[in-house]
Amino acid sequence: MEPFSCDTFVALPPATVANRIIFGKNSDRLCDEVQEVVYFPAAVHDNLGEHLKCTYIEIDQVPETYAVVLSRPAWLWGAEMGANEHGVCIGNEAVWGREEVSDEEALLGMDLVRLGLERADTAEKALNVIVDLLEKYGQGGNCTEGRMAFSYHNSFLIADRNEAWILETAGKYWAAEKVQEGVRNISNQLSITTKIDWEHPDIRTYAKQKGWWDGKNEFDFAAAYSYLDTAKMMTSSGRYCEGYKLLNKHKGNITFETMMEILRDKPSGINMEGEFLTTASMVSILPQDSSLPCIHFFTGTPDPERSVFKPFIFVPHISQLLDTSSPTFELGDLVKKKSHFKPDRRHPLYQKHQQALEVVNNNEEKAKIMLDYMRKLEKEQFRQMESILQNKHLDVDKIVNLFPQCTKDEIQIYQSNVSS
Repeated sequence: MEPFSCDTFVALPPATVANRIIFGKNSDRLCDEVQEVVYFPAAVHDNLGEHLKCTYIEIDQVPETYAVVLSRPAWLWGAEMGANEHGVCIGNEAVWGREEVSDEEALLGMDLVRLGLERADTAEKALNVIVDLLEKYGQGGNCTEGRMAFSYHNSFLIADRNEAWILETAGKYWAAEKVQEGVRNISNQLSITTKIDWEHPDIRTYAKQKGWWDGKNEFDFAAAYSYLDTAKMMTSSGRYCEGYKLLNKHKGNITFETMMEILRDKPSGINMEGEFLTTASMVSILPQDSSLPCIHFFTGTPDPERSVFKPFIFVPHISQLLDTSSPTFELGDLVKKKSHFKPDRRHPLYQKHQQALEVVNNNEEKAKIMLDYMRKLEKEQFRQMESILQNKHLDVDKIVNLFPQCTKDEIQIYQSNVSS
């Protein structure tokens, strides 16, 4: 299994049920890294002279940013995946190829995820935001906290209520593919071949100069910028191919629950175990009917098979997500100082989840009871969310506390089983 080889999926009508776009992502990271689920409200920035501090560098701020919900490694500014108030969802993947990865600190791919969500109200605009920032600031820097050095280029899956875009990068060069129906996924490899709907203006010239493309045959981005035999890409045993097979297995009947089953699949390697594991998962329902709310489910804990997908809906005055927010530390800029001290970033849900995991591993009977309670909680949330979509009725007073209350209910299940 390749480290940091996350998987992101999208299914669009007619592959889905009820005219919805379904987005899903597993974040595969170091097994001891904590991922938090956090909410940031929309904001107006009057003083544009002040710069925005991302993980490593500062960039220009914009006049207005949208409300976002993010699932992110707790040590950094950006996010592995998330959504905004306009129904835009983004997930990113680590990719490598012929273009050398820069160790120089710039924007992380995870910073670009958050920036795209904060600054764009459609998938296409988010793509524009990301490529403009890529051109201006570049991508690079260590993607882990602490002494381990690990850098990569990024690919992105960006979706909204109407369409999806695949954006894949190699240094400052990039290619984008528009997806308007069916299914599409990305993993830890370049996957855009000859269907290129938008590209860096110098992408072909540069490939030709480097001897990666002869300028005569049809331009194939993945073949030119990576070491892949793209003719065999869909028949390999890699996770990209396995994910595509799972999507196609359910094509025509894909629901948000189908997407969760795919993210929980261990035989394919999509639900990763070991030194690198699935540290958090996300699934979103994006109805094409704009009168219906988008619903975003997050685990905030490792291993989706042993986690609860909890719903989040954007409404005014959202309650802060305290039980999935990691502690902050007044210890200076640990990222910049490359401190050898690694703080305890476990949020309350993560702590209880890990305690429960010890019970699961040591008591088969308790494990079954606890998992049954978790699935009942999850199924009840699914029923309520489906009711909202079917009846077009949103009780805003309840929705404000929707994710926090479900998190508290999950914590209660863990506490009951750990103490009993």
